[in-house]
Order: sequence, then C-alpha cells, then structure tokens
Amino acid sequence: MANGWQGGPDGPGPGALRPPPRTPSGLFPSGGPLRPSYREPHPVGGAGVALGAVATFAWLLLFGLVGRDVPGYAWWTVLAGGVAWAVAAVLVRLGDRGVATGVAIVTSGGWSIAAAVVAVRWAQTGDWPLW
Repeated sequence: MANGWQGGPDGPGPGALRPPPRTPSGLFPSGGPLRPSYREPHPVGGAGVALGAVATFAWLLLFGLVGRDVPGYAWWTVLAGGVAWAVAAVLVRLGDRGVATGVAIVTSGGWSIAAAVVAVRWAQTGDWPLW
C-alpha cells in the first residue's frame, strides 16, 4: 500500500503502521485546550458615539459663532477642531472610544463645512479669504 496501511477489515495486523492522525481544521470545537479570549477594554457603543457627536457639534457651533466673518469662522473652527481631536486622542488611549469616534466624525464634518464656506467665498470674490 502506498501510505503504509497494512490492515484489513478486522483492523491492523501485527506490526502494521497506523494511519496518520488528522489535524483538526478548527471549524468545530474539539476537546483540546481552549484559547484565551480577549475583550475590548473600552468597547464602542452607539450611545457613546452619539454623545461625542452632540458634544462636538455644540463645541464647534459655539466656537464658530465667535468668528464675526468668514476668516474668523474658519480659524475658530480649525482651532476648536484641533482641540477636539486632541481630546479624542486622549479618549482613544484612556477613555471611551465610542465618544472619541463621535468627536472625530463631527470634527471632520465641521472642518469640511468650514472648507466649503472658504471655497465659496474664494470663488465669489477671487481673493483668498484666510490671509
């Protein structure tokens, strides 16, 4: 025989080689040792994302209202977004990653709106509004 099996219908004969053992695929659990399971220390939840989004929206709105014109609005939004992202970085490392996700999403949206306002003003006047 090609694989060394020397058995008949009654099983292996004396001195016969046994068939090679099968390696489990891992699809079905076996009786072997269980692998350790690791859990996220700060899981992302929908409530945390919503809380971070609402807080950041209010934060950017308050800072955007401080600017009296387009350049002021744009610079205050950039500053407030930078502070918000610094807070999000700290939250990712030490706190709630869901809140940090909400902060990052709304901050990027706020920066996009500020960039669009600057681009529209630039297109209307032909003069770069931030300098």
